[in-house]
Amino acid sequence: MKMHPTVAGLLVIISIVVLSHASFSIEADKAGLHPKVVKLDSAGKDYLQVLGGPPESVTMKSGLVVLAPNKSVGKHSTKQHEELLVILEGQGEMIFKDGSTLQVKANHALYCPPETEHDVRNTGTHVLRYVYIVADAK
Repeated sequence: MKMHPTVAGLLVIISIVVLSHASFSIEADKAGLHPKVVKLDSAGKDYLQVLGGPPESVTMKSGLVVLAPNKSVGKHSTKQHEELLVILEGQGEMIFKDGSTLQVKANHALYCPPETEHDVRNTGTHVLRYVYIVADAK
């Protein structure tokens, strides 16, 4: 199976972030942090964990989300985390507590600050695939 260029690029970005975050230091090694590559293949599932936070990383968590048309992930808050969404394919919107929205589509990234209630919904006619990355902001 040929890998989509965006997916290949995202794998490189995730690898660089993980590598720089762990930084090959003695402290990172003592903490059990090690560079890794994760294949972004959800195998037909709606969700694939990419990073689960400690002890895999210092604070980062991430996952691949696959939403069918008209589906959403459900309202949730970033709490004390910052969140980045990297849209791989499809289109959708991020809906905020006050009803405002941000439109998202393939090859775009979206930042969501701490303490922000939101939902992500697929507004297109094809699957919406994105990777989210969260890290402690405090």
